[in-house]
Amino acid sequence: MTELESSIRIEVKTEYIEAQSSPEEERYLFSYTITIVNLGEKPATLKSRMWCITDANGHHSEVQGAGVVGETPTIAPNTAYQYTSGTVCETPFAVMQGHYIMISEDGTEFKAQIAPFRLAAPGLLH
Repeated sequence: MTELESSIRIEVKTEYIEAQSSPEEERYLFSYTITIVNLGEKPATLKSRMWCITDANGHHSEVQGAGVVGETPTIAPNTAYQYTSGTVCETPFAVMQGHYIMISEDGTEFKAQIAPFRLAAPGLLH
């Protein structure tokens, strides 16, 4: 991992949105709140994202696009950027992972890896 890659820490909190889910229709809605912390000494701009989502049936999907929630934030040193988004799955359990493409102040592009995290309806896991 490069110094730039290790300068970004990503924290994730997930929530099952029961009121908007419909298990009878195999529709499970989850929200996830991402906090991106810049531990480095220079600003970094988030340019794009790539997510891999694998549900309990083994169905794999990828989501790619510019920025996050319509923004391409520049995160100053020792500060954080937070946003909430969501996804719909066909099963009550899934795993998400991915990366952000970031650009440092001097124009160097690098990946900020997002470690795998679980999306799970309550009561599934002990």
